[in-house]
Amino acid sequence: MPQDGGTLAALYRPSHDEAARQRFVGALKTYANGALEAALAARYESALRPSFERARGRAPADRDDARPLFEADPLFQLWGSMVFASQGLMWQAVGETCRRIAPAAEARAAAIARAPRGSLRLDPTLVPPEPIASTEIHRQPGGYFAERRPDDLMTALLYFGTIELYRTAKGMAAAGGGVGVPGIGRYMVGVFKRRHPGLRPRRILDLGCGTGVDTLAWAEAFPEAEVHGVDLSAPLLRFAHAWAEDRGHAVHFRQADARATGLPDAHFDLIVSHILFHETWHDLVGPIFAEARRLLAPGGLFFNADVPYQPAQIPVTKQVTNDWQVRNNGEPFWTGFADTDVGALLRAAGFAPEAVFADYEPLGAGKYFFFGGAA
Repeated sequence: MPQDGGTLAALYRPSHDEAARQRFVGALKTYANGALEAALAARYESALRPSFERARGRAPADRDDARPLFEADPLFQLWGSMVFASQGLMWQAVGETCRRIAPAAEARAAAIARAPRGSLRLDPTLVPPEPIASTEIHRQPGGYFAERRPDDLMTALLYFGTIELYRTAKGMAAAGGGVGVPGIGRYMVGVFKRRHPGLRPRRILDLGCGTGVDTLAWAEAFPEAEVHGVDLSAPLLRFAHAWAEDRGHAVHFRQADARATGLPDAHFDLIVSHILFHETWHDLVGPIFAEARRLLAPGGLFFNADVPYQPAQIPVTKQVTNDWQVRNNGEPFWTGFADTDVGALLRAAGFAPEAVFADYEPLGAGKYFFFGGAA
């Protein structure tokens, strides 16, 4: 593993004042999504639900039933205002750091491109599908596709910086490992190895790889494997390529639509994704599943992890706050994914019923959703 030196990891160092502002935003988000949301849940149980029951003779059946109760409540209004404001503050605070380091980061990526271990294949003719193309997911300024010039990394730096902000807020950065640790990727690898101890993939594909940080968890775990990453965003892929090269991994990144990657039939022993599908319009999910089935070699596995927000898994308050995020805070496909019967779509895409799975694994005090199928 190379020393940080002039790497992207070394460059991403918020100044004292930048770090102070980012810590404030992290603390504000932690409070809004933690203690304040817990108080809102308690208010629902003690006041809002009993009020509904007195009027209707039954409890609210779902988020649509309960939404008017919350929308009229001052505590919910405070929660929504705090969540919305903290999201905007997050992009401002992280943006300060990213604008300062962007020239050096872009120079580092350009230097890497002259003698790479892996590869980067961009497609300037690719048009991202709607409504993804015109959606600012997470309310990220400019969305995932904004570019000022051909070597632009700003979009990727912004995304990367917010992950670092959350890691710091949760105490993960202080626990060690440095900048850009592929935490969720390593967690996925652990689940995969426990469930499939005999599977040693020769070729691995990460769909919706984004900045490529978690892609490297698969390269670490299977150093003899050929690892590929696909994404729609050129800026994210430029960063992913430079990040992998900096960390000493030869990963092959390609700009492509996950519904039609242009990769060969039956080519991969393992296809993975993390949070791809809750950021994907529901009409596109089935075609992506079909493409994954085409790409899998005999005996291969399609292995995905995403948010565990299916309505049967979460209380009414969480259903309502998630729905608010969809309507107001840059998560436009969240509840659509949560309402999707992924098992049915996997079977329709050609996965045998007995090879399909959709279940949960523990993660911290909660759980995470895993789904996919075997070829």
